[in-house]
Amino acid sequence: MALVTLVLLQLFVVAAGAHLLTSDALTEKAPAPVASAEPPPVPVITAGPVLAAGGNGPLPAKGTLAGRLTEALGDPALGDSVGAAVIDAETGALLFGSGAETGITPASTTKVATSVAALASLGPDARLSTRVVRGSAPNSVILVGGGDPTLTVARPSQAVYPQPASLASLALRTAKALKAAGVAKVAVAYDDSLYTGPRTASTWKPGYVPEGSVAPVTALMVDEGRVAPTSRQRVPDPARTAYTAFVSLLSKYGVTVSKSVTRAKAPAGAQEIARVDSAPLYALVERTLTLSDNDLAEALARQVALKEGRPVSFDGAAVAVRQVLTRLKAGEGVRVFDGSGLSPKNRIAPSALARLVAAAAAPENLHLHPIISGMPIAGFTGTLGHRFVKNGSAYGLIRAKTGTLDGVSALAGMTTTRNGRLVTFAFMADEVPPELGKAEAALDRLAATVATG
Repeated sequence: MALVTLVLLQLFVVAAGAHLLTSDALTEKAPAPVASAEPPPVPVITAGPVLAAGGNGPLPAKGTLAGRLTEALGDPALGDSVGAAVIDAETGALLFGSGAETGITPASTTKVATSVAALASLGPDARLSTRVVRGSAPNSVILVGGGDPTLTVARPSQAVYPQPASLASLALRTAKALKAAGVAKVAVAYDDSLYTGPRTASTWKPGYVPEGSVAPVTALMVDEGRVAPTSRQRVPDPARTAYTAFVSLLSKYGVTVSKSVTRAKAPAGAQEIARVDSAPLYALVERTLTLSDNDLAEALARQVALKEGRPVSFDGAAVAVRQVLTRLKAGEGVRVFDGSGLSPKNRIAPSALARLVAAAAAPENLHLHPIISGMPIAGFTGTLGHRFVKNGSAYGLIRAKTGTLDGVSALAGMTTTRNGRLVTFAFMADEVPPELGKAEAALDRLAATVATG
C-alpha cells in the first residue's frame, strides 16, 4: 500500500510539474499600494508529496550518515571550499555538519531566503498591480509600474501557470474607461519610480544583462524585459519598452495617443482608471524557485523593502530581507546583496540555509509552504528535471533549490530518509573546478545519500 501511494504521489508531481513548465520564462513610499487592497481570496498551497510523505520516523544513525557524507564531501569535483548541513525538520537538531556555520557563496539558493522573507512580510495572497491613473493635465493618463515582471504583452494561454497579468487587458480596460468618459485622444506618460537606485547591482558581473541572465531591474516591464516572451535577450530599457507596447495597444483599441514619450511621476492620490494584478504571491514564489527566475526574485526582494519601509533598491531590499529573517530568528548566517543570488558576494552558512528550509516545511508555518511546493523535484521538474541521472533511486524523493555561478554549485532542500524521517539539507561549494557538471553530480550524490542511505 505504501508503494502504491508513493507511485500515485509521484504521478501527481509529474503532472503538476508539466503544468508549471508551460510558463513562458524558462531560465532576482508609493503613491498607491503595490499589493491589491482587496485581492480575490485564494487558497494557500500546502507542500507537495515530499512534505506530505515526511513523518517522525527514527532519526538516521549519526555515525553511518556522517561517514557516508564525509566520504562524498571529499569528491575532488567540489573543490576545497565545501560546506554541508543536515537538519532534523521536527526538532531542528543538526544531524550532520561540515563547515556548517561558515558563510559560502549561495548562488541561486539565495532565492530561498528571498522567498521566505517575501511570504513572511507580504503574505501569500498579496498581488502586484500595474495601473493606469489620470495625469495632472486634462486628457492625460499615466501607466504606473507596480513591480510585476511577469506582466505580459499579450493575453496568455489559460494553460500557463501561474497566470500572468496582461498588458493587452490593461489597455482594453483603459480604452473602455476613456471612451465611457467621452475621451478619444490622450497623452500617455509612464511612471517607473517605485524602484530607486541603480538598475543593476554593483556586485553583479557586467555580463549578466547582455547574456540574458537578468533584465535591468525596473518597476515597469513586460515579459521580464525580454525582446520576445521566449527570448533570452533583454531590452536595454524595460520601462520604456512596456510603455511603447501599451501605447500601441491603446491605439489598437481606438484611442488616439499623442506622439510624445514622457516619463512622469503619478500625482499623489491620482484617480485610477484601470488595473491588472499579478498572480498571488504564493504562485510567484513557486515560479521563482522552480524556474530559478532571477527577475522575479529581484522583484520579490523589492516588495519586501517596500513593505518593511526601506528604500526600494538593491541595498534597501538586502537590508529588508535580513530584517524579516531576523524577526523570524532565522537571520544568523545570512548576508545578501541581491534577491536572486547573482551576486558572488552573497554569503549564507549551510546550517542557516537548511534551517530556512525547515522553517518553510514546519506544519505551523502554512504561509511558508509555497517554498516547499515550489522547489524543483529530483528528476522531474524545473532545474532538477535533468539531474540525478545516476541516482535514479532518488527520483521524486528530493525537493531542492539549485545554485550555480562560475565556480559555485549549491543544493538546498528536503527529503524523507529511508526510515521516514523528514530532514532538510544544504550542500555548498564555492571553489568548484571548471569541469562542467561534475560538481552538480557530486551534490546530487550527497542528497541521494541522505534520502536513501
